[in-house]
Amino acid sequence: MRILGIDPGYAIVGYGVVDLKGSRFTPVDYGVITTPAKIPIEDRLCSIYDELSAIIEKHKPDSMAVEELFFNSNHTTAIPVAEARGVILLCAKQHGVRLFEYTPLQVKQAVVGYGRAEKKQVIAMTTTLLGLSKPPKPDDAADALAIAICHGNTGESALRGYYNLR
Repeated sequence: MRILGIDPGYAIVGYGVVDLKGSRFTPVDYGVITTPAKIPIEDRLCSIYDELSAIIEKHKPDSMAVEELFFNSNHTTAIPVAEARGVILLCAKQHGVRLFEYTPLQVKQAVVGYGRAEKKQVIAMTTTLLGLSKPPKPDDAADALAIAICHGNTGESALRGYYNLR
């Protein structure tokens, strides 16, 4: 099973593609989609859609896991990030990719085993689970890989992996 994890944003969208066979994860690709701050939001949203479309077409994921929004302190970015997340969800739907959503707590629980884990713990476990020689950079890409791992360790995808279905 191929899983595309997405850490939504409008300045930076993290993405991570992993293959899951049985209980083993293999990293395929990861990185970020960035949009310039000085262009109109609608152009930034188009850029996110176009670049994510290219990633989907290149890697042909079976499913996409997207982190749900959580704003603790910076409410000024909430609306633009929500708009970008809407574009991400639309992109998955229009490409026929099954969509799953996870809270930050669920991601931490599935990757580290503790829902209140710190970011550095999540990155360390992601690095270990994927057999990477060094932590993925930037943090948005590491977060996206963790979201993909969360999906692989959760629910429907875990059963598919157990039975080696693709």
